[in-house]
Amino acid sequence: MAFSADELRVLRRALAHALQTTSHPAPLGALGPEWPQDIQEYLRLAEAVDEAVREGGRLRAFLLADLARYRDALPGSAAGYLAQLTEALAAGHVPGPDDLAALRSLAARPVGRAERERRGVLLRHCERLAEQSVRTRLRALPGGRSATRCGRQPEPEREPEPERKPEPAPPPRPKTPQRDRPIPTPGEVFPPRRRPARPPESRTA
Repeated sequence: MAFSADELRVLRRALAHALQTTSHPAPLGALGPEWPQDIQEYLRLAEAVDEAVREGGRLRAFLLADLARYRDALPGSAAGYLAQLTEALAAGHVPGPDDLAALRSLAARPVGRAERERRGVLLRHCERLAEQSVRTRLRALPGGRSATRCGRQPEPEREPEPERKPEPAPPPRPKTPQRDRPIPTPGEVFPPRRRPARPPESRTA
């Protein structure tokens, strides 16, 4: 995006006013009689910037649509595709998987030395752009910045393990009843049998 001399003059004045009001706040009446005219110029500059942004978006959409048509017609449209891709890269296009696959296919085809080197240079440039874009997205993720600083990819978040419930304690064993007296001996349990007494002998008369 390029500004004309008049637009740069308005932009510098807008920045100066912004710095002045930020460092020394003052009512609008103290800014001078030219302040309403400055406001109008600031609005016109903002509208011009918005229009330039919209025009850039329309141009980029047109370039990408044209690039897709050339890519679908490969390999016969190799020359047009490479030229269109170069123009799209200059407009801020980040090559995707389709562009990388198309460039790798073109780099593997038999062509002259100069053309092979040109395709290889363009392929390596697109690979670097795609890698930088992936790294930028990873840094924007929570926890991705510290992981990429160490030169490794951030690990996926692990699901929390289910909380383990404590195992129930075993039931207490029944206590052995205490004995109030010692264990009886076999002799006490089974006393010896006594022999029966002999009957008295009858005396003879």
